[in-house]
Amino acid sequence: MVATKSGELRALFASLDQNGDRRVSAAELRGCMRATLGEDVPAEEAEALVASADADGDGLLCEAEFLELAQQAAWAGHAGEEDDELRIRALREAFGMYEMEGQGCITPASLGRMLGRLGAEQGAVECRAMICRFDLDGDGVLSFDEFKIMMS
Repeated sequence: MVATKSGELRALFASLDQNGDRRVSAAELRGCMRATLGEDVPAEEAEALVASADADGDGLLCEAEFLELAQQAAWAGHAGEEDDELRIRALREAFGMYEMEGQGCITPASLGRMLGRLGAEQGAVECRAMICRFDLDGDGVLSFDEFKIMMS
């Protein structure tokens, strides 16, 4: 798969290099992004992106510099995915603390019990009101998805 990705990135580099000089300028990068993504990237942003990977300081990206930039972007994307996975795992753990009845949801009673354990005594009416604010489907309890929204 790495070889395929590398081949795809080399083909992408060749398509970006519109004038065939084996270098990609900020203008060529902007043109490609406009054509493929439909986004008009500001010149300053494209120039900053090129400058961030321009090892030889010529203001252009050679194929090796382009491949390095693409690799860094891929790593940043994976780091974001790992952060999301860790966040979901932590949310599931927290949800499990409140969901004490084995029903797969947080009920007013389970919320009240957990808040009591944390030293924040709340009555049934207050617990129902807390749940109601984030109970998107109106079933009187919080699902994990509703809990995620509440915690964001």
